[in-house]
Amino acid sequence: MHKNTNMREHISREKAYELLKKYNKESFHIQHALTVEGIMKWYADELGYGEDREFWGIVGLLHDIDFEEYPDEHCIKAPELLREGGVGEDIIHAVCSHGYQLTVDVKPEHEMEKVLYAVDELSGLIWATALMRPSKSVQDMEVKSVKKKYKSANFAAGCSREVIERGADMMGVELNDLIQNTIYAMRSCEEEIAKIIEQF
Repeated sequence: MHKNTNMREHISREKAYELLKKYNKESFHIQHALTVEGIMKWYADELGYGEDREFWGIVGLLHDIDFEEYPDEHCIKAPELLREGGVGEDIIHAVCSHGYQLTVDVKPEHEMEKVLYAVDELSGLIWATALMRPSKSVQDMEVKSVKKKYKSANFAAGCSREVIERGADMMGVELNDLIQNTIYAMRSCEEEIAKIIEQF
């Protein structure tokens, strides 16, 4: 995948964002999409895929395209919406793979897909934790704060711990390292996203 130059021949970021907004109107969903986009770009740089960081970001941006309007068909309706929007099959596979063993049988194969699978649920848990803090920010977040909430099954119950742990295993990293790196990734884009969301 690292050497696959076709990855750079994809839908533009501008068109991807317009496609996202076509099916997502809630600021919460837009914020989550932008957050996962930022996280994916950070990981692309960190893992040596910097040349493909926009591609990784677009996958993150579009990963929940069907969730707001079709929550019962999550990752099932997505291919139709993405194909209508001119999105390539590589992005469609990546988007669907984060629903592996949940709604679809599309397995994360490439490192990028494994990252998406691991950080999607985790980013929601980290953000929910941040909102409980006086700063309401990840800038002063520490792993121990997330782990404390992580262990409370009732906190952000919609964020599957099983998926997060499976994602860490897929990536071959320890859970604490995955949390720490995802905090770093969220710090890198938090301020810019906040400015965008203020306009909604």
